[in-house]
Amino acid sequence: MSVTDYVIDILLILVIFRQARPHELTSRAALLPLALLVAAGAIYLRPVTLGGNDLLLIVILTVAGAVLGAVSGAADRIWQDERGRLLARAGAISVIAWVLGMGFRFWFAYYAYHSGGPAVARFSVRHDITGAGIWTAALVLMAFGQVLARLAVLQLRRIRANGYPATSARTRTDEDSIHA
Repeated sequence: MSVTDYVIDILLILVIFRQARPHELTSRAALLPLALLVAAGAIYLRPVTLGGNDLLLIVILTVAGAVLGAVSGAADRIWQDERGRLLARAGAISVIAWVLGMGFRFWFAYYAYHSGGPAVARFSVRHDITGAGIWTAALVLMAFGQVLARLAVLQLRRIRANGYPATSARTRTDEDSIHA
């Protein structure tokens, strides 16, 4: 692992702690995590040839990341302050879900590059995973899934809180006023 690998992984873990204090929830709040994704994508994503169970590994890790990201975004506390600004704060569940995903990726990369390389190679052979490039792609896409799902959940919550309810909520409101 290079210094760049450590920096990007640590920043992706630490980004949630920046959100553990109340902050205004705006569309701009997505810029830092998206910038980190662009950097990670440019550095780590390369064309790969899929074989064996490569696609399955990619899908499993991407979905796992998306689930952890969605849980993290859904667990944030969102409220309006006295000036009408929408504020958010990542709570314990949000931080735990985030660190589980990002921490797992960091741990796995460290393990694979150090003492765990032979074990990862044996696992890959047993499960028909074709190489290190597939692991890299799967782990980076796991981070993409986690970041994008968290951002999507938070931005949907922001839009709803600003007075744009989802269709189902609007329908219930309309039906309630009709029956009242």
